[in-house]
Amino acid sequence: MGGSVAGLRAVETLRQEGFDGEVMLVGGESHLPYDRPPLTKQILTGELAAEQLYYRDLEWFERNEVELCLGTTASALDVQSSVLQVGKRSLRFDGLIIATGAQPRRLARTAGLAGIYTLRTIEDALTVKEQMLPGVRLIIIGAGFIGSEVASSAAACGVQVTILEVADSAMTRAVGPQLGRVLGALHDEFGVSTVCNARVVGFGGSDRVESVHLEGGWELPADIVVMGIGISPNTGWLASSGLTISDGMVCDENLNAGPDNVFGAGDVVAWPNDWWGGVMRGEQWLVAAEQGRHAARNLLAGPGNATRFSTVPYFWSDQYGCRIQAAGRTDLGELITLAGELRQRPYVGAFRYEGRLTGVVAINAPKEFAGLRQALQTNSSFDAAVATIETQLKAVD
Repeated sequence: MGGSVAGLRAVETLRQEGFDGEVMLVGGESHLPYDRPPLTKQILTGELAAEQLYYRDLEWFERNEVELCLGTTASALDVQSSVLQVGKRSLRFDGLIIATGAQPRRLARTAGLAGIYTLRTIEDALTVKEQMLPGVRLIIIGAGFIGSEVASSAAACGVQVTILEVADSAMTRAVGPQLGRVLGALHDEFGVSTVCNARVVGFGGSDRVESVHLEGGWELPADIVVMGIGISPNTGWLASSGLTISDGMVCDENLNAGPDNVFGAGDVVAWPNDWWGGVMRGEQWLVAAEQGRHAARNLLAGPGNATRFSTVPYFWSDQYGCRIQAAGRTDLGELITLAGELRQRPYVGAFRYEGRLTGVVAINAPKEFAGLRQALQTNSSFDAAVATIETQLKAVD
């Protein structure tokens, strides 16, 4: 249940593991499963066409005998009877993997004005792309991953970009304040204005947005607005299912949602990640893909044979020609610069907390990042982790 990367990887794994029963992939969008990260990057800049995003073509699903039910969302789940309601169809199942993802949050005060967008789907990206012309004034609300990547793509197209962020620095909610300041500096360096501590209170315009109003009386002119203020897990349809919902569908360490035959994967799931040290939602592409595979294997394994899912969160982002990579807990500990400088790339940094390595970040330094990321997975001490790649770090400097 879910047509993004988590759902697709679950389907692929079922077949790869030898399951020869009936498999159905249900997805709310009419498209075949596609890669979402390029929506804020290569799709907006025109480097990729929409049809290049699909993971698998229709023939693959036919060849693997996977029934597709696309363009229709699930509306209810009865776990006692093992029945899923999809449109007008009541589908009985022996096993279910819920990977319904998340939806963008929106401000409530848009007053129905045209020109205000979120960016989550192919249609969203193509609509915004059509309007990203030189000289257009774009206001981006939110300096997280979505907002920052849209800003980079828009600037490359000659758009006049201003980012509004309610926190003290860019990307604070996503990666913590220290790394947020490092990544936020990229916007300034490449001529994109970032206004922090900015709270949007409304919009101006009659039929179409013409301005964004901030607390304190500021008004900023705008031709288009993109909101990137986070996502909410798609759990509304599960309200009467009997499953536990709390900032996502709550699963155990095996990604099991309660009933023996129901598992979860992707952005919709909140689960106890041993490495993280508590309950979390991943919201990263790699975590979703890995969870899809793991949930499928646990579903096939049956009760008593399922295994725990634990992972070191990892993300990457392409902004202003820079490849940004980070892993672990960048919200915990002190950021130590290991190589480079904040305005000099390559840059390598690591987070130290109580003598342990808790997080790593690299800008245009993939080899060094790979070594530190491996140390994270083994719970290395900070000093030992740095020592293992000391030669590489000297080469960066």
